[in-house]
Amino acid sequence: MNKIYHLSTCSTCQRIIGEVGDVLGFELIDIKEQSIAAADLDMAAEQLGSYESVFSKRAMKYRSMGLNEMDLTEDDYRRYILEEYTFLKRPLFIIDGRAYAGNSKKLVASIKEALSA
Repeated sequence: MNKIYHLSTCSTCQRIIGEVGDVLGFELIDIKEQSIAAADLDMAAEQLGSYESVFSKRAMKYRSMGLNEMDLTEDDYRRYILEEYTFLKRPLFIIDGRAYAGNSKKLVASIKEALSA
């Protein structure tokens, strides 16, 4: 099943979801209301190369918790993402078993391409 993990209050998430076009049939999951499934996180990390690649270092809690001054392991990144929704890089699209995380223009272009295939 195709999924989009997003934050409904995030204007960037909403803009990207609107920009990619037809998301009919996608399961839209607001990460503030429902945490990412561990299996989806594990799959995304495997595809994208690491849990760190799915971790948002822009989250306000990253600095306030002092995580920026720690040497985090892959297990740490995974645990923090599962415990606190703000650490998930978003939006996270899962399209036909393929993961896309973040909001760069190149990534949005890749999502559009995957949806048109």
